[in-house]
Amino acid sequence: MKAYLDNGSGAPVDPRVLQEMLPYYIEHVGNPSSFHSEGFKALKAINRAREQVAAFINADPTEITFTASATEATNLAIIGTANRYKNKGNRIISSAVEHISTVNICKDLTRSGWEYEQASVDRYGVVNLDILDQLTTDKTVIVTVMAANGEIGTIEPIKDAAAIAHAKGAYFHTDATAALGKIPLDVKQLDTDLMTLSSNDINGPKGVGALYVKKTIRPRPVIIGGGQEQGMRSGTENTPGIVGFGKAAELAQQELTEESKRLTELRDHLIKGLTTTIPEAHLNGHPTNRIPNNANVRFSYIEGEALTLSLDDVGVQCNTGSACAAKTLEPSACLLATGLKPEDAHGSLVFTLGKANNKEQIDYVIQVLPDIVKRLRAMSSITPQELK
Repeated sequence: MKAYLDNGSGAPVDPRVLQEMLPYYIEHVGNPSSFHSEGFKALKAINRAREQVAAFINADPTEITFTASATEATNLAIIGTANRYKNKGNRIISSAVEHISTVNICKDLTRSGWEYEQASVDRYGVVNLDILDQLTTDKTVIVTVMAANGEIGTIEPIKDAAAIAHAKGAYFHTDATAALGKIPLDVKQLDTDLMTLSSNDINGPKGVGALYVKKTIRPRPVIIGGGQEQGMRSGTENTPGIVGFGKAAELAQQELTEESKRLTELRDHLIKGLTTTIPEAHLNGHPTNRIPNNANVRFSYIEGEALTLSLDDVGVQCNTGSACAAKTLEPSACLLATGLKPEDAHGSLVFTLGKANNKEQIDYVIQVLPDIVKRLRAMSSITPQELK
C-alpha cells in the first residue's frame, strides 16, 4: 500500500484545478500586459483568480498581489514594508517558531542595521503574548507571527498579536501558508495588514503564491521591472498557475468545513493509534488547537531520518520537519523553541494529511510503524533495555 502523508511539503494538484489551467497553456497564451484580445483574455483570467483568492480571506481583489511562491510573498511583506517605513524605526519582531524562510529574511535585514528579536513560545508552540508585547516598542516597524505552524500544527493567536503590534504603531504580517484551507481566515476579523498565501497547500499548482496587502500599506517592491501586479511585483504573470490558484481557492472555500472535519477525524485516529501502541511516543504541538491535517509525533531514542527512510521502504511518505530545512539535518529549531532537548527533537515525524488520504492508509501506518520503531530502537545504543 502507498500512503503519501507529506502534503504540507507538496500536495497533488486537484484535477478540477488542472482542467481550469490547461487552456492557458495551449489556447489562451497571450501576455496579460499585451494590448490585444488574447492579452485581454489572460488579464481577465488573472483578475478572476484575484477575486477568488480575495474572497477566500474576505479581502478586496485589489489587495491581492500574485508572486512566484509563498517565500517571495514573505520577502515582499517583510523587506518591502521594512524599507518603505524605515523612518518609523529599525526593529522587527517575530515568534520563535516562524518558518525558516521568515527567520532568514529577518536575519538578513540585520546586516543593514535592523534589530531582530523573537518572542518565546510555550511547550505547545504558542507565542507568549506578554513577551511579544515587551519586545514590540515604538521603534518596531513590523511584527510577524504565523497563523498556524506547518511543522507542529499549532494555531497561533494572531488577532491578539496584531492588536499588540498596532498598539505600538507597527504593521502586522502573518504567514498563513499552513493555515489556508484548513481553518477560516478573515483578514478583517483578524485585523492583519499583510498575509502570505500559497497555492500548493490548497491543492493548486506549485510555483504560485500571493500576498494580501491592506490598502493603507504600500511595501516597496523587491522585484523591479515592468510594474506588473499593480506595481508591487514586476515580471510577466504566470497566467496558468494564477488561474489554478484561483480555482483551488474557490474549491477550498466551498469544501473547507466538510474537509476539515474529515481530516480532523483521520488526524486524531493517527495520533491515538501511534501514541497508544508505541511506547515513548508523544504528540508535539497543541493537543487540540491545531490545524486539522497535522500530526507531529516524536519517538524517543530514534533518529527521525531513519524512521522516514524506513517508512518510505514500505510505501509511506512523511517528513521530519519543515521541508525547506530538511537539508541541514539539524534538530528542528521549532521543537527546540518549545523546550525539547535536541535528542528528542531529532526523533520526530511530521504527518500532513490531504484530500487523497483515507482511513485505510492511516490504519496501515498504525500497523507498520510499531515494528519499525522497535527494530530501530533495538539498534540504538541509547535505548533502555526494556524498550528493546
